[in-house]
Amino acid sequence: VVLADVVAGALEAAAEDAGRHGTGLAVRTDVRDPVSVAARAAATDHAFGTAQLVFANAGVSVGGAVWDVTPADWQWVLGVNVLGVAHVVHAFVPPLIASGLPGNVCITASIAGYLNQPAFGAYNASKHAVVGIAETLATDLREAGHDIGVTLLAPWFVRTALGSSARNRPADLDEATTPSAYTASVAARLGAWGHTTQDPDEIADLALAAIRSGEFAVFPYPPSRDAVRRRIDAVLAGGVLPPYLPD
Repeated sequence: VVLADVVAGALEAAAEDAGRHGTGLAVRTDVRDPVSVAARAAATDHAFGTAQLVFANAGVSVGGAVWDVTPADWQWVLGVNVLGVAHVVHAFVPPLIASGLPGNVCITASIAGYLNQPAFGAYNASKHAVVGIAETLATDLREAGHDIGVTLLAPWFVRTALGSSARNRPADLDEATTPSAYTASVAARLGAWGHTTQDPDEIADLALAAIRSGEFAVFPYPPSRDAVRRRIDAVLAGGVLPPYLPD
């Protein structure tokens, strides 16, 4: 297992844990930087050969009304969430194609790639882009005749540190969005959904099961499917889906 993170301490701890179950390699990586991601791909190949299972999972989030989100926040969120995925695909997929080996690229999007929660415009936009990358990648690989699957994860609330992702914010992008009363109100309503929060291990099990079965889109939280259907129906009716929030 080759692990990547922008934070050295957390990365080393995770690699140590992985090492208890097999072989773990830690490669500090900033997914915003294509050179950094390419270095991870090279380290992977050097240690273990061509990577057949590739996971693009890095993500950050910023809250705020669309008109309040700063240019620096847009740059940060899109740099990690969108370009990070693009850089992983660019670094890992061509060697996998060249090897002729079967494989899979598992990309973590979000239910926000299908639904648009208020006060999270930058995050929503990034995850819609990730869904587009994953769907197109799957089609491109199939049409080109490559035996490489694509799995798209679209979780809802998961017990991760995404909510505190600003702790890793680059110093050069210091113009952060100022939280407003509106943003705080939406966050409080979303927080009322604590009972829906899922464990990361559960999401991982579902992802691996989908890879094995060849399933493309994975919606770990069952009500997600009904919410997506409601959105499509609303769009086809010429409207906008009301915020999917607790009362």
